[in-house]
Amino acid sequence: MDINLFDFPLPEERIAQTPLKDRDQCKLMVIDREHKTFEHRLFKDIVEYLKPGDVLIRNNTKVIPARLIGIKEQTKGHVEVLLLKQLNGDVWECLLGNARSVHVGSSVSFGDGRLRAVCVKELNEGIRHMEFIYEGIFLEVLDSLGEMPLPPYIKKKISDKDDYQTVYAKIPGSAAAPTAGFHFTDALFEKIKSMGVEVIDVTLNIGLGTFRPVKVSDTKDHVMHSEFYSIDEEAAFKLNKAKKEGRRLIAIGTTSVRTLESNFAKYGEFKATSEDTAIFISPGYHYQAVDALITNFHLPKSTLVMLVSAFMGRNFALSCYQEAIKEDYRFFSFGDAMFIYGRFDYDKAMDD
Repeated sequence: MDINLFDFPLPEERIAQTPLKDRDQCKLMVIDREHKTFEHRLFKDIVEYLKPGDVLIRNNTKVIPARLIGIKEQTKGHVEVLLLKQLNGDVWECLLGNARSVHVGSSVSFGDGRLRAVCVKELNEGIRHMEFIYEGIFLEVLDSLGEMPLPPYIKKKISDKDDYQTVYAKIPGSAAAPTAGFHFTDALFEKIKSMGVEVIDVTLNIGLGTFRPVKVSDTKDHVMHSEFYSIDEEAAFKLNKAKKEGRRLIAIGTTSVRTLESNFAKYGEFKATSEDTAIFISPGYHYQAVDALITNFHLPKSTLVMLVSAFMGRNFALSCYQEAIKEDYRFFSFGDAMFIYGRFDYDKAMDD
């Protein structure tokens, strides 16, 4: 499909720069994809649309301070390094600014040498495999030197690193947050669980695949960058049980969607595994695992808009985005949310 089919005008003032003080007080657009209707609520009201037996699936990844500013030891030039994915041991896949000056054997120093990185492999589009050298525990060294890798559309620095984490963040490894989860509080989860709604954790470490821009004119030519995901035995058992019993599987965020759909499409059921996924969900894809979706409002022409369009139909999705703009919803990472539910005819959606 033409990438421009997923474009829409977005006033810059609609891009949220800071999180709300009370996470669950953001706006919530509740969308019935079967009847193509929507209503405006607050996020805390989501409990009114959940029922006993529902299953909420959340991505418990934790953002690491993955942005490092260093000095190339050979030339003394500045190099920005964004850690994307741990490959093995101390070797990480990284996205580099000024990458053309970094070749195999090049070394970069951070924090007066407390942390060093040596390039061991060159790839295209600014990606390098870097081996880190340090004393002590890597994540502790990184925490003292690194910055939270906020998206480029957020111009203000956050004062508290927890502002860019979900309350259930547990497994370190992401270069970006699963932002649909920002709206949940511990108290809201307690209320949801007391209703008889089950909550299950999976993990997808967010890297370049989730936020990499689409640079091709036809979506079929876009190649997703792989990201690591994990589903443990207990989660797989509970997911399969819920699926067999016909209970709704509600994904919190697009990364939970990609985890569940990758796993179910590959194995025909939910299987405990730890592996990479490069799934690209766009119109024409038939969802097999997810019945409902909680998500934020995304960038024009992004893979995330395409994923949502595949879930509810492109025309209806874009009309909901226009409604959100008209009603002063806040967009992107620190923005407002939508809850999409209802039956859906994927074959009919192909005409959308």
